[in-house]
Formats: sequence, structure tokens, C-alpha cells
Amino acid sequence: MTSFFRMKNVKILHLPLLFVFVHPCFAQADFAPYFYDNGPYNYNGNMALFSLSEDMAVGTQIYCLNGTDPEGQEVRYGLSFDPGSKEYFRVDPISGNITLVEQLDREKQDSIDVLVSITDGQSKVVERVTIFVMDANDEKPEFLNMPAIIDVLETTGSGSSIYKVEAVDKDTGSGGSVTFFLQNSQSTLFAMDRHSGILRIKSGEMLDYEKTKTHFVTVIARDGGGDFNGKEQFMSSSATLTINVIDAQDTPPFFIGTPYFGYVYEISEPGSEIFTVVAKDGDAGNPNPIHYSFDDGDDGVFSINKTSGCITLLTLPMYLKREIFNIKVKASEVSPEGRLMDYEVTTVVIRVVDLNNNPPTFYGENGPKNMFELTMYEHPPEGEILRGLKITVNDSDQGANAKFNLKLIGPGRMLRVVPQTVLNEAQVTILVDDSAAMDYEKHHFLTYKLLAVEIDTPERFSATADIVIHLLDTNDNAPKFSSDYYIARIPENSPGGSNVVSVTATDPDSGPWGEVKYSIYGSGADLFLIQPASGIIYTQPWASLDAEVRSKYNFYVKAEDAEGKYSLAEVFVTVLDLNDHPPAFNDNFLEKTMVIGAPVKIEAVDDDAEVPNNVIEYAIMKAEPDNNIFDINADTGEIMLKSYIKSMAIIQNITKQRDCTWSLVVQARDRGQPSFSTTAVIKIDITEAIKSRFVSHFLGLRKRPGVVFGICLTFVTFAISLTIFISTFIYWSSVKKSRVQSQGKIRKIIRRPVP
Repeated sequence: MTSFFRMKNVKILHLPLLFVFVHPCFAQADFAPYFYDNGPYNYNGNMALFSLSEDMAVGTQIYCLNGTDPEGQEVRYGLSFDPGSKEYFRVDPISGNITLVEQLDREKQDSIDVLVSITDGQSKVVERVTIFVMDANDEKPEFLNMPAIIDVLETTGSGSSIYKVEAVDKDTGSGGSVTFFLQNSQSTLFAMDRHSGILRIKSGEMLDYEKTKTHFVTVIARDGGGDFNGKEQFMSSSATLTINVIDAQDTPPFFIGTPYFGYVYEISEPGSEIFTVVAKDGDAGNPNPIHYSFDDGDDGVFSINKTSGCITLLTLPMYLKREIFNIKVKASEVSPEGRLMDYEVTTVVIRVVDLNNNPPTFYGENGPKNMFELTMYEHPPEGEILRGLKITVNDSDQGANAKFNLKLIGPGRMLRVVPQTVLNEAQVTILVDDSAAMDYEKHHFLTYKLLAVEIDTPERFSATADIVIHLLDTNDNAPKFSSDYYIARIPENSPGGSNVVSVTATDPDSGPWGEVKYSIYGSGADLFLIQPASGIIYTQPWASLDAEVRSKYNFYVKAEDAEGKYSLAEVFVTVLDLNDHPPAFNDNFLEKTMVIGAPVKIEAVDDDAEVPNNVIEYAIMKAEPDNNIFDINADTGEIMLKSYIKSMAIIQNITKQRDCTWSLVVQARDRGQPSFSTTAVIKIDITEAIKSRFVSHFLGLRKRPGVVFGICLTFVTFAISLTIFISTFIYWSSVKKSRVQSQGKIRKIIRRPVP
């Protein structure tokens, strides 16, 4: 309860947690403002017993200061902190809204003291309140003794505890509780108590230094979960525990590099080192020294060094009664007291072998030989044996030292050798593998290397022999033309015997088989001949080529060798046209009728076969009575009046004559070199365009009496036929009428009544 005492110039506030500021002037009674106290679970008032979670986001409005003034004065709110304290909040002085401006962390500060104030402008009330920061699950568990490295003896019993993992979580409640478990617990030899953190060796499992010297165990510490930003969150941490396994003396020795093989050679002497065995203690962490000895099979002819394991020969190889010795060698551990302990036994196989001191050697019929020659025809049958080659190969050593491979090295895969693997001695056979490749035209002779190489010896001794095969030619090729067809051109009117084209064919065979004879045949070959030896094609002496008669010839040329093998090629001959024909009109004097506005066409032909020799150009050379009223199309031969002449009056005005008959001299010239030309006289009658085409046609028939006669005869025949038809029709009509009248009279007579 707040008490105020009115004094002359002073207001005194008695409250343990309140500071009272006295306004300096004396006035009527003025009561100080105060906060509403709404309890600890409300979000407006004076923040008494207010708490908020540490995961509250910065910028969030967390509370609203709320109070009043007894006189109804407008109040303002304030918020401050103790000097040196971090300012977590900011207040709006008018609304009293408090906003979080710094991130909270309960683990660093779990309560905040704040001075809140309210003033009406005259009096100011300040209260100290404590805001409690509530925990959120925002901290991971922290290991206290991890990561760590520990040593464990491999003989530690199954189920034994080997380490206790410790971890803490700064959060409170379930978020601060920690449980432990192992990552990939199914594939490890260890088990973890989830509550105590004690690590044990799994029941039924044992450590083994010889299998795994170091184990890496990943331990995960996880809290019990809690609320964070409105959602439940679980936090965890992991750390690695390195477990070094300490070796114990529990494993026997073992041999390195087995199986073991040693050799005694024909030149070995007593005291020669044959082989050295090596063994190690199976307990590699603390190994004991090894003692070597024979257990069985040495027959008293070998000895072994007890510390180094070196096996030596005690006698000459000639006194050895066996080719193979299977010697049992024992390796035993030696304790610090010198006592033999665990041991291991292995077998050393020692073979008495021949010394490889003889390389393979090739032999002919008369002894060692390294050059073999053979002469044969090309293209022998595939699989045929080259019987002219007598080759034997031998290696004087014994066993594996006398085993070698045969290889034939040379051009392509024409030949192959059998056998390919030899033991001691064999007869060498060379077979044909590719007959087509053995071609005299490609290879006059073939050179191969016959190679013998030992297979299983360190020295890999070898020997070589040269095989030279001289090939003889056969007629295995037909002549072949340089082209499948030949194209030739020859001018027309060329004299008989003129060369047309030269063809060439070759035969790669030698001698007479390579000589080629030429001939021609075919429907187009009648005008041509060919020189059998040279292949030159020329025209018959009597031949006369005319492009206007025939401009294309084709026929076949044949190339044949001495045994009749041949090939064909086709020859195409084009006769080139020469300008040897001038243009010609059908008649040198022509008559035409021209209607004003329509052209008159003349035509000449040129018997030459090709352009430009048969291309004709037309030109008017002369026109009477006037030379300047006609034009002619140089390409088509169409003659027309000049464009300004539209009527007969214009023509009569130009000529001063009423006669409209003109005489033109027209030239037709070809475009050949040299050029030829001819002329014709054309008589043209000009008529008005209003005349009917029928009249114009008849005017053009004045010079064609035969046609006129035919037209007249047709007209007369038609007239006579029409007259006969009309006369016949009238006659038969009259006859019919007479019959009708006669029948009428008879009827009248019959119907007359009897008196």
C-alpha cells in the first residue's frame, strides 16, 4: 500500500522498492502514477515475476508495461539496467511495449534485473523487477574424457569393463540428461551401457592382437530432448575412443612366403646353400626368437642352420638317390629361459634338376643349319605342307630345360608352323595358311624367321633359322583396263583412219601371260578398228562420219592374254557437229497476207546436228516500196508492222500509194563458225483488221488453186446432195397424200345404203 503525505513543497513516497522524485514547486495535491500488478502469468503490468524462454527470437514483443495516473494524466514508461549490465530489452515510452533486442542464453545468465518506471510528468515511480530466463534445449552434450586412447590386453575377458565415458549437458530437465550408445554397434566387439557410459567387451567376444591391433569406437552422447523454437529437439555429440590391443604370448610361429621350393643343380657342391626358410612369432607385439630344425625327409644329405633357417647340401649331387625331397622343417618359439615352446611345421620341396646349358638347335639333312630355301609356284593349296623344307629342332637338356616353343615370324599369316611346343626334339612342318596372299605379283620371294624359345627356364635360351621361299609366277590374273569406260570425241567429216581414242589394259603376270591383245565388238563398232597391240582405236578407211546422220556410237573393247583370260571396257564415241549446212527456207519465194496488228511468221531450217550450228537468226535485208515499216523477231522469224502503224491510212500516207503489196528480202543466218546464210523473197499483202478472218483466209488462197478447187467441189457436192434430199422428200410426201385420198373414197362407197 502506498501512502502520500501532502507537504508544502515536497511529496514523499514510502515503499521499499520505490524511488520517489519530488516536484520542486508547491501545488495542490498530486498523486504519483502506478503500475497495474496483474500477476506472474500475464503479459502486461509491471513485469513482476515475468519469465521467457532463452530461444525467444530477437525483435519479438515480449511484454507491455501498463499503469495509470490517479488524476488521469498521460503517463510515459521507461526501462533501464544496472550500470555495466547488458541491455536485453527496449521499451516504447508511449505504448509501453517491450521488445527483445539481444539474444538470451540461460547457460550464461538465467535471470535479468530491470528497472521499470512510469511517470505522469510530475512524479516518477521506479520499480526493480527480476526476469527469469527459462531453459530451451539448445546445448549439445559435452564429453569430459573423450576423445581418448586406451590400452587393453588381448587376454581381457569377455564382458569386462574397459572404460567409462563421461559427458554433461548444460540444459536442464530432460534436455540435460545424457545417454550413451555406439555407432555401428552390430559390427563391433564392444557394448556400451547407455546410462552409465561404461564400455565393455561384448559377451562371447575376445580381442585378438594378431587380427586387429587397434579398434576405433565412435561413442554418441545424446540428450533426452526438449523444446526449442516451439518444436521438440534432440541434441547429440560424438567422439572417438581409440583402443590399442596389447599383444600376449598366445600365437604359434608362422612361416613367410610358403610354399617353399629349392633346387640342386648338376654343378652344385657340398656346402652349397639350397634354400632359406623364414618364420616369425605369431605374437608380433612381443615376439620370441625362432629355432629351426628338420622334422623328417632330409635323408641325412641336407642340414639347416637353427637360427637363420638356411638349408645346405652335405654331399655331391651324383650321390643323391632321389630327384625330389620333401623335407619337414619345424620352427619353434624360444622362451626367455631358453625353453622351446609353440612351433609350426612346413614342407620344403627340393628338386634335383638338370642344368640348362644347351640352347635349342635347328638341323638340316647334313647337320646344324640356320638357312633353309625353297622354290615353289604362287598360290599353293591351303593346308599344303612345304615338303621341300627338311628341318629338325633339338634341345639336349632334360625335363623342363628341354621344353620350348616354335614361332614363325614373317609377312602376314601366309604360313604356320607345327608343332608349336616341343619337348627335346621334333620334325618341323611348315603349312600354307593363306594361299591368296602368296602372290608372285606382290612378293617374288618371302623371308621368314623360325624362332625356338625355351618356356620354363630362367635363361630362356633361343635359336633362329631363316626360311627363304622363292615364288614362281602363274597366269592368275586377267588383263585389267585403266578405266571401266572410255569417252571419245571426233569431228564429223574426219578422214578415214583418224585416231579416236587409246585404251590401256595391264596384266601383272610375267612373260607371255602379261602380254595383252585388244579387239572391239558391238553394234556400234562397224565404223572403227583397233590396233591389237597398242589399243589405239581409229576409224575405218572408208568411214564417213556425219553428225546429222548419227552422232553417238558405243561398243566394247576386249583385252585378252595368251591363255584367253580377258576383261571388257565400254567405249562411247561422240561425233562432233561441224557447221556444214546453211539454213534453208521451204521456198525462196513466199506469199503472205498480213492483217494490221497481227504478225506473219516465216521459218527456215538448218540440218546441222548441234547448237550453235543449227541456231538461226532472221533479219530483213530489204523492203519495197518502203524500208522502214516492218520489224522482224531475230529468233522466231515473226514479221510485224512497226508499233506506230495502226491503219491502212498510215501506210498509204507513207507510200503515197493505194497498193498494199510489199516485197521483203529476209535473210536466215546460222550461228556456227564459219556462219552460213540464205535469203528468201516474201510478198506480203496488208489488209485492214476489220476484215473477217474468213475473207483473209480466202485472200491467202489466191496462189493455192488446188485448195480453192477442193473448196468449190465440196460446196457443189453439198448443194447437189441437198437438192436431191429435198426432191425425194417432196416426192414421198405426195405419194403418201394420194394413198390417203384413195382410201377415203373407198370408204364412202362402202357406206352408201342399199336401195
